[in-house]
Amino acid sequence: MTADQEHPVVQGELAELRRRLDVAYARVEGGLALLSHRTEETAKELDELNSRMVSLEHARWPLPSLAALTALGALVVTVWQAVSAR
Repeated sequence: MTADQEHPVVQGELAELRRRLDVAYARVEGGLALLSHRTEETAKELDELNSRMVSLEHARWPLPSLAALTALGALVVTVWQAVSAR
């Protein structure tokens, strides 16, 4: 007689375990979907930053050219001062 009374209790516990398992599975699936989305967004941002960095590297002046331009400017100022002092 005790086996018959425990049978509905076991069924209820199994149903509760199944419900908890379904909830945990849904939570894990949601977390994985969120991580996948964040990974895709991070990859897009990384690609955008990489392209911006490449364009900035191509747009910058090389240091030797900048030094030559500065020296030329200094020479022009020196010649101008020498000519105007006479």
